[in-house]
Amino acid sequence: MNDIFLSVKDVKRSFPTASGEFWALKGVSAEIPRGKLTILKGRSGSGKTTLLNILGALDKPTEGDVLFDGKSIVSMSEHKRAQLRRREVGFVFQSVALIPMMNALENVQYALRMARSREKQLDRAMECLKMVGLGARVQHMPQELSGGEQQRVAIARAIAHRPKIIFADEPTGELDTVTGLQVVKIFKELCEREGVTIVMTTHDTGLMEIGDAVIELEDGERING
Repeated sequence: MNDIFLSVKDVKRSFPTASGEFWALKGVSAEIPRGKLTILKGRSGSGKTTLLNILGALDKPTEGDVLFDGKSIVSMSEHKRAQLRRREVGFVFQSVALIPMMNALENVQYALRMARSREKQLDRAMECLKMVGLGARVQHMPQELSGGEQQRVAIARAIAHRPKIIFADEPTGELDTVTGLQVVKIFKELCEREGVTIVMTTHDTGLMEIGDAVIELEDGERING
């Protein structure tokens, strides 16, 4: 099995503005190792979220290609890209976006239904919440959980359908340092236990050394490696 899960080849992305084209990415190349935690580092406006959206098949590059487990996602039809996102990808965002009228367990079960998982959904949802340390909080509503606990529910929801890769965009951005560190440690444990590949963006320098690999962006260009 190839040790590289994602291969990014000279990816460029431009957006039209009133003053002309703005190049958010200017030819980024990178390799994302399989089953590891890779951190996308950079200041606000560096292009890391744009790159993450392209890697997760939420957006397409203006130029370049991305190989997802050996397959080009740039040349896929929109239908196949949607299937890829639903079946093989998990997303965790800064705003956890839990469904407020569902408890923690129901939020995770709902994700399994949306992914059309054939697993026993109650059992898998419970397993995932226990994995993130919330086995005793499954009946709690989102508003009864702390920010860190809500983010852990979001992680449980993202891994429930056993995706091959999880993309996490600033998942610790609204958390204090200690809680953010706990979230990143959960990611590391999931890589080891579930074999999932995780790509996470952050501008928190205190979290960098926990990653297995770091890709640093500045003004749309890669400045390390």
